[in-house]
Amino acid sequence: MYKIMFRVLLIAVVFVALGAFRHKQLHLEIFQQDSLRYPEEKHFRNIRQLTFGGDNAEAYFSYDNKWLIFQKTNPKEGINCDQMFIGRIPGPGEKFEPKMVSTGKGRTTCGAFTKDGKHVIYASTHLGSEDCPPVPDRTKYGNRYIWPLYDSYDIFMADLNGKIVKQLTKAKGYDAEATLSPDGRKMVYTSTKSGDLELWIMDLKTGKEKQVTNMLGYDGGAWFSPDGTKLIWRASRPTTEEAIREYKSLLAENLVAPTNMEEWIANADGSNPRKVTAYGQANWAPTYMPDSKRILFASNHEYKRGFPFNLYMINEDGSNLIKVSRDQGFDAFPMFSYDGKTIVFCSNRNNGGTRDTNIFLAEWVENP
Repeated sequence: MYKIMFRVLLIAVVFVALGAFRHKQLHLEIFQQDSLRYPEEKHFRNIRQLTFGGDNAEAYFSYDNKWLIFQKTNPKEGINCDQMFIGRIPGPGEKFEPKMVSTGKGRTTCGAFTKDGKHVIYASTHLGSEDCPPVPDRTKYGNRYIWPLYDSYDIFMADLNGKIVKQLTKAKGYDAEATLSPDGRKMVYTSTKSGDLELWIMDLKTGKEKQVTNMLGYDGGAWFSPDGTKLIWRASRPTTEEAIREYKSLLAENLVAPTNMEEWIANADGSNPRKVTAYGQANWAPTYMPDSKRILFASNHEYKRGFPFNLYMINEDGSNLIKVSRDQGFDAFPMFSYDGKTIVFCSNRNNGGTRDTNIFLAEWVENP
């Protein structure tokens, strides 16, 4: 009898202790989430940091909102240039445990899940060389920020174990920056195959494609709107003789200086293109919001020194600009989950004073 009473008492004590531990753990998680959010960031709630260390960027949701795909560089882990990773979004108290899905050769960029959830697409240079491609010597260009346009980039489709099942682009030149339409049937990407950095749309089933921009300048980082009727992207539009000469000179070296870009939108077939922003400096990484009427993008336009980059919300007609994020370094690459409830973005926040960029999830608060 006493043994039974002791066991009952012991079980009760264990449950109380376990409950207290879980309460403490939940309190700690909430405290950590609150500590990752700046007070002015009213549209974010319950921020979670998923990665810790290295350069983790361009994290995007799977169609079922359960996975993320992103690119990662971390020399401490032997990853000397961007490789593509996927990871299931963890529940409360769980750890984010991504795995590499690219070949580990060359350099990759711009990943996306396919509609069936069984494949991913990404751009890679591995057919050109197994080594990381060389980075530009920016001292030759006045120490300006320069992006390399590796002509060995092509876009591939792989299964979730990393096996490449299809090469989607084969043209000579830069092919990268791909995203998929909401129905998963079309891919929009950037290519130099026509002699300039233009947007192209490919039907994934037939392989048929069409060039949808044709103005001089860099057109890239395009997304379809959630309703599938529009495109949004970043673009440079050199107009003066000097700017045009500089743009063409860099392009001839497979380079671009993305320091003066604005957001553009068009119909999904590329018709009726129009500029949304006109702030100067770098306005980029745009994505449509769930209502397909407003836009979220990254910009440094408030700061003549070129940083920080923060996230801003704006109507597609260019009205009602609202500052959303407040990190003093870098907030960019936003994407909403397909149910519109969650946002993923990449940021320098909470990096211990390093240059590390990490992945963050937050609940989106529409009316704070």
